[in-house]
Amino acid sequence: MADDSTKKKAAKKKASKKRAAPKAEPKGAAAKKVGKAAVKVDDAVSASQRIDEKFAGLGDWRGERLAEIRRLIHEVDPEVVEEWKWMGTAVWSHDGMYANANPFKDKVKVTFLHGAQLKDPNKVFNAGLDGNKWRAIDLYERDTLDKTAFKALLREAIAYNTTHAVPKSKGSRAELLRKPKTRA
Repeated sequence: MADDSTKKKAAKKKASKKRAAPKAEPKGAAAKKVGKAAVKVDDAVSASQRIDEKFAGLGDWRGERLAEIRRLIHEVDPEVVEEWKWMGTAVWSHDGMYANANPFKDKVKVTFLHGAQLKDPNKVFNAGLDGNKWRAIDLYERDTLDKTAFKALLREAIAYNTTHAVPKSKGSRAELLRKPKTRA
């Protein structure tokens, strides 16, 4: 019969193995190694689908407004890369992220990641005006969006990204596929 110290050692060893066991990936999130980063295989295929589902699932004016914003982005930037980040945010990239959009209870918010650097002669930005990096547009149900001014902001954001050392999106499979990394 084993004594108490042997039982304690066995229990300690068993507990240690439980803590050291790797965590299982969530269902449907198979990972593929790309360099040092693990990228979810289904991200590139499903980012646009996830955005479609989220906007349609809102079932009200917010979904319609977000779909309109997305359509305008695609009109201005046919090469846009759509991404799904931060547990449910639609993100648009071109040589780095330039805009994202989210629905809130009473508004839709479109954030330009380098908005403080962009010219806004038509005063489209109405949120985050005191910040030194981001600027946003808060749209409420009855608000109208100046489409021409919005498109001008999009063009300027894309130009900013292509002419500045903007950090590229990390973990975006679409971006990795578009611009494969080469080793020096």
